[in-house]
Amino acid sequence: MKKLLIIISIPFVILVSLVFIWKLFGPGGTTKQIEIFVIPQEKKDFNITQALWEKKLIKNTGAFQFLLNTLAKNKKIKSGGYKLSQNMNAWQIMKKITGREDLVWVTISFCPRKEQTGEKLEKALGWSKEDLIKWNTVYTKTKPEYFEGVYYPDTYLLPVDESGTEIAVRFINRFNEYFAPLADEFAAKNIKWTTGLKIASLIAREAAGVEDMKLISGIIWNRLDESMPLQIDATMQYTLGKNKDGNWWGNIVLTEKGKDSLYNSYLHKGLPPTPICSPNIDAIEAALNPEETDCLFYLHDNNKQIHCAKTYKEHLDNIEKYLK
Repeated sequence: MKKLLIIISIPFVILVSLVFIWKLFGPGGTTKQIEIFVIPQEKKDFNITQALWEKKLIKNTGAFQFLLNTLAKNKKIKSGGYKLSQNMNAWQIMKKITGREDLVWVTISFCPRKEQTGEKLEKALGWSKEDLIKWNTVYTKTKPEYFEGVYYPDTYLLPVDESGTEIAVRFINRFNEYFAPLADEFAAKNIKWTTGLKIASLIAREAAGVEDMKLISGIIWNRLDESMPLQIDATMQYTLGKNKDGNWWGNIVLTEKGKDSLYNSYLHKGLPPTPICSPNIDAIEAALNPEETDCLFYLHDNNKQIHCAKTYKEHLDNIEKYLK
C-alpha cells in the first residue's frame, strides 16, 4: 500500500511542479500577434522585466529576473526593438532579448552628406560593402530631387531586415514630416522647396550654431540677389569628398578653389546643383526666414563668434582683426 501511494504521488508531484513552472515561466498571454518591444537608447532607468510584464509578455517578474540572473547573466541586453508575442514562454523571451536586435537605434546628427549616413547604416545594420555602394548609387536615387538633402538627421529605430530602398524611404518620410508644416510658407514666398533645401544645407554647414543661421541665410540671399558668387568653402568640401584622413569635411587648399566643378561656388554663381548635406529643421526655417542685413561677407573668429561686413574692405579688416 505504501509503495502504491509513492507510485501515485510521484506523477502528482511532477504534475504540480509542471503547473507551478508553467505559472511562473509560461506565456504571458495567448495572442500570437507579433509586437515590437522597445528598449530605449538610454536604458539606465528602464526596468525591462517590469515593462515585459506590463505588456503581458511574461507571467511573473521574479521568475523572469531569475532566468536573466542565472541563465543569461553573461549576456548583454542591447537597446533596440525585439519582435515578441504573448504566446512565447519566458525562455523564448529571454533568448530573444539577449540575442540580436530586430530593430536598431541609429542616430544621424548635424548635417551629413548621404555617404556619411550610409557608413552609419552599414555599421548599425550589418550591411555589406555592396549595400553601402548601392545606398550611394541606387537606394537614394529614386527621384532626382532625392539625390541629396532629404535624409533627415534624427534618431531612428530601423528594422535590420529591411532593404536599403525601404530604409531610404524612412529617412525621406521623416524629412517630409518636418518639412510639411513649412510647405505653404515656401509657396507663399515663391521659393521652391528644392531651392530652400540647397540654401538650408549651406547654412547648416557654415553656421557655428543655431544663433548664426538666420544671419548667414540673409547674407546668402543677399549674394544671390546681387548675382555674386557665393564663395562658400563647404561646397568645395562636398566636391572633394572624403580625404585621406577619412574626413568628409576636410580643409580646402587654395588650388582646389580653381577646380572646375559645378559645386565650386568660387567659379560658378548661384546655388550648387543639389544640397550638400541633409539639414535639420532649424536650417530649413532659417532659409525660409533670413535675417534682414546689409552684410555680404562673414567670418567666425576663434571663439566661433560670427562677424559680418557690408563691403569686402570691411571683411578684410575683420580678417585682420579676428583671425590674425
